[in-house]
Amino acid sequence: MNTILHITKHQQWEEAKIIGRYRADSLSSEGFIHCSKSTQILKVAKRFFDNQKELVLLFIDSDQVQAEIRYEPAEIGELFPHVYGELNIDAVYQAIDFEAGEDGLFELPQEVIDLQLT
Repeated sequence: MNTILHITKHQQWEEAKIIGRYRADSLSSEGFIHCSKSTQILKVAKRFFDNQKELVLLFIDSDQVQAEIRYEPAEIGELFPHVYGELNIDAVYQAIDFEAGEDGLFELPQEVIDLQLT
């Protein structure tokens, strides 16, 4: 299984589960859903989600995603997975709470560490 990750608000994920598909705000504004590899998730969290609460980290089986996934360069010179379309929620095999600690910093969850070991 090839896993990519996506950070979203808890409420957005709950709504997606009800309607059966997930649309990030970036899908409308940029044409794709931003995702990350396990080695990139802390950089993304620090840059875009600093001090935000009620976040969820989605574990996505990229082989099950119905929309096109493209690995494209970002400003930091790394390739990031982008999902070009709505995300079918059956491709999400795990969702965990993902919030910064009291010091405002994110820590790598054990579930992501385990991904890096496989």
